[in-house]
Amino acid sequence: MYRLASVTTDGIHWVLRRNCSVTPRQLGAMYALLSALSLVVAGFFWTHGAWMVLPFSVVELVAVGVAFLAYARHATDGEHICVSRGRLVVEQEDAGRLSRIEFAGHAIRVEAPGGRRLLVSVWGGGRSAEVGRYVRADLRPVLAQEIRRALRES
Repeated sequence: MYRLASVTTDGIHWVLRRNCSVTPRQLGAMYALLSALSLVVAGFFWTHGAWMVLPFSVVELVAVGVAFLAYARHATDGEHICVSRGRLVVEQEDAGRLSRIEFAGHAIRVEAPGGRRLLVSVWGGGRSAEVGRYVRADLRPVLAQEIRRALRES
């Protein structure tokens, strides 16, 4: 029985995602609503002679927009780890960039975090990867143990 993985007919999979409470689409809708409200208030004050409110409102909306873009870029970050037929495939997405590392054979080493290492380390065939960014620190040793077990069983 695996705690963090799902077992299918084609292998054992770990899908680890960032915990985001707002999707990029919802964030865009919130930004549009915030912008409209802020500009209506600024326009009201501008028409009553307080002309400096509008430029400050625009600066505020630009700053909030930049922060929202930074959040949205990383909202879909995650890792997909798969063990199938003696192969370990690690796919990591970071800000829209996808990297894929495939490990083959029985010489794959998986080490749990400890000491100065915070993530699960995987080595084999001259390649290495660190996984577990989106798993709580106390569950990373469990992740390493499950990957080792899946490799032994495949």
